[in-house]
Amino acid sequence: MKVCMYKRQTELGEFNRLGLFYNDSTIIDVNLLWKTHYELKDYYNPADKAYQVAPYTLSKLLKNNDQAIRFLKESLDLFKDLSKRGVLHTRDKGYFSFDLQDDKSVTLGKAIDSINCYRDFYIHEKHVKKGFEKRKEPVPEAWYEMPVYYKGPTTGFIGLDDIIPWPNYTQKLDYELELGCIIGKKGKNISKDNAAEHIFGFTIFNDVSARDIQKKEMSVRLGPSKGKDFCSVVGPVIVTADEIGAEPNLSMKAYINDELWSEGQSGDGNFTWAEMIEFASKEEYLLPTDFLGSGTVGTGCGLELDKWIQPGDLIKFEIEKLGTLKNIIGTPNKG
Repeated sequence: MKVCMYKRQTELGEFNRLGLFYNDSTIIDVNLLWKTHYELKDYYNPADKAYQVAPYTLSKLLKNNDQAIRFLKESLDLFKDLSKRGVLHTRDKGYFSFDLQDDKSVTLGKAIDSINCYRDFYIHEKHVKKGFEKRKEPVPEAWYEMPVYYKGPTTGFIGLDDIIPWPNYTQKLDYELELGCIIGKKGKNISKDNAAEHIFGFTIFNDVSARDIQKKEMSVRLGPSKGKDFCSVVGPVIVTADEIGAEPNLSMKAYINDELWSEGQSGDGNFTWAEMIEFASKEEYLLPTDFLGSGTVGTGCGLELDKWIQPGDLIKFEIEKLGTLKNIIGTPNKG
């Protein structure tokens, strides 16, 4: 299944709501679907009941329901049933499905509206080796022993078609082609054998980096911080783990102004998602809406290629089965 947060522009402003794809272009508003269901069941307050069961946002759904994938499958079945019966909207004419190609008041935003904790790993050896080679250092033995990660803030996340900001303190902005994983079930000290049940799904991810400031930060063996914290980009859809598997091996590509710069496979990391989840959850809770980045796939950034993005560039990521993530690089902010 494909899940999104869609944006609808109205006279009262912009609304962001949880959507579920029925096909390539038809989106189901999950909340309105269940409101219609409870109206037909003659509930006293169907809107309130629907909000409890099917809230407007993905983050609330994941926090309220640790079987969100099962619930979304039930939602698809409900949609098919109501459609066969000719029921298309709530009593007050809130249509619970629409065609993305026809409805011009709708766009897609970042697929998850709120993230509890962000951890970015570093599992692709080709990328890691290139970075240490540039520093004229060997890859540390510890890298092969555990899937290390850093934690970043969740406030700078943006989505499809948003402008990537260029901080006033950097001269070298860079992209990072990654796979993102969303946690759907809480757990602590999770075994890698049980890790799959904690994965909700996967999305495209761009961990934007200010390379010059990052280099300075890391020289003191702390960070990264200002080299990373200003922006990360999440794809427009999440594909659930029941459809894509818990260890997907997907073709990944990055284009700059329609020129192919980066190409790799998500499955060539030295650690599995199960191993990353096991490591991250040692004596620590993973919670629904936690976001895990894989780290950059080999060749997946300008630093590796000695090629650098510029203000105004169009950056496009394509990941097999997950679609496309496009953004424009902004102009440097004034200090």
